[in-house]
Amino acid sequence: MPEWLLDLFARYGYAVVFVGVFLENTGLPVPGETTLLAGAALAHFGRLSFGRVIVAAIVAATLGDNLGFAIGRRFGRGLAERHGARTVFIARFITGLRVFCAVLAGGSGLPWPTFIFYNAAGAIVWSIAVAMAGYSLAYSWDTLERWIGRSGLIGLALVVLFVAIGVVRARRNRPS
Repeated sequence: MPEWLLDLFARYGYAVVFVGVFLENTGLPVPGETTLLAGAALAHFGRLSFGRVIVAAIVAATLGDNLGFAIGRRFGRGLAERHGARTVFIARFITGLRVFCAVLAGGSGLPWPTFIFYNAAGAIVWSIAVAMAGYSLAYSWDTLERWIGRSGLIGLALVVLFVAIGVVRARRNRPS
């Protein structure tokens, strides 16, 4: 694990997990997933409580997405239209899309109660899954970073592919 990351956790503990995950889920491209992985790895070594790491991540992910949703609701109507509330849940697991999903959902006019349900469900599942990966693979930080990074990038590539297919189909079906 990088020394600078260990130093942050030594100074600020669970706040590092909370702030990293919160900012990433608000829509800023910060390494929230990495802070969760690191917090869980440190829990494996007894330096943090695994349960508290997960709770910090769930609360931060949920609150961060709600702030991003509010920003999108207020300022992002023209950014994009979503194709179903399930996207909020699925986006949690896709690098890149996770960062902007709440803002886009807010901008699309998705009802807030629907957003809260899918947001909270995704935050719980994502936080537990990523924390368990960090805890289980604590001795192999390099492998862990590669595995999480690649799976997120593969998910992002699939989303881009499906969007491209949708755009091509829409153009073909558009009356001339």
